[in-house]
Amino acid sequence: MAEDTTRGTASFISEMGVLKRVARTGWWFTGNRAPESVAEHSFRVGVIGSVLAMMEGADPARVALMCLFHDSQETRVGDIPHIGRRYLKAAPNGEVTADQVANAHPAVRTGVQSAVDEYEAGETAEAVVARDADKLECLVQAVEYREQGYSLTQNWIDTSLAALKTPSAKALAEAALSMDSLQWQQNFLR
Repeated sequence: MAEDTTRGTASFISEMGVLKRVARTGWWFTGNRAPESVAEHSFRVGVIGSVLAMMEGADPARVALMCLFHDSQETRVGDIPHIGRRYLKAAPNGEVTADQVANAHPAVRTGVQSAVDEYEAGETAEAVVARDADKLECLVQAVEYREQGYSLTQNWIDTSLAALKTPSAKALAEAALSMDSLQWQQNFLR
């Protein structure tokens, strides 16, 4: 039994590596042929989530965990742009996650499933912060792509900004919109 769950857990880890090759396909609509991967997006969502949690008084570790797994289902269903969701019926993320971790160690099954279920329910302070982190990352990425010459990113900026709930996420979004993406260097080059 232990060997089976070890192999199941190793399989889950390998499957998560696929996220490094899954493109965030919504950016194709802006003309970007080589957008970020889901893994790249999820990494920064985790960083943003941790920062937002610290600012909002939520549990940074729990938020980071939710952020890390919030799009893990896309190894099975791909990254479906919002317009595509109108026409496709995909299994709920919690159901996909249950299949992904079905053969993993029991603690892994429980831990990953609870993080995804909490994120999907969106009811705890940590889930609200994690969802804000996802939207804020999309906004920041849109700003960066706009700076790179992809001019059709305003809709991503507008919808992401409108979806933010926490005061900290709203403040960080306004700051990101008021500066260029290399502004951070200016703090050290003065």
